[in-house]
Amino acid sequence: MRLEILASGLLAALLSCTALGQTTTGDVSKKAAEAWTTVKSYTAERKDDAMAYGQKLVRDTDRQIASLEKQAAKATGDAKVQMERELKDLKAKRALAAKKLDEMGKAGAGAWNEAKDGFADAYKDLQSSYQRAVKKLK
Repeated sequence: MRLEILASGLLAALLSCTALGQTTTGDVSKKAAEAWTTVKSYTAERKDDAMAYGQKLVRDTDRQIASLEKQAAKATGDAKVQMERELKDLKAKRALAAKKLDEMGKAGAGAWNEAKDGFADAYKDLQSSYQRAVKKLK
């Protein structure tokens, strides 16, 4: 009984860390690389799956940007100016990734690989920019 209580407490602690989004930039980098590889692996026949996955990636990035916006709102002076600049850059790259995702959704079989690669590259660039912004915030 005591072991079960200890185990459930440990599980709850691990879940709370995950739920709070306590990830390292290494985790983010690894996830971005995996996402890039996953997107590039989709074939034109799996276009719907690719689009759903791409939309999830963009939504996840929106949450990351919103979190940075909250932190930037608390910053002052030069740090605030720098974070606002980083956020402007992130939002521009997010818009480009969304545009590339839209192009991917409209692409026919002949243009699929180019459109898919365009989104994958835009997403990878977006995540690299996000990682740089997080490092500057520390």
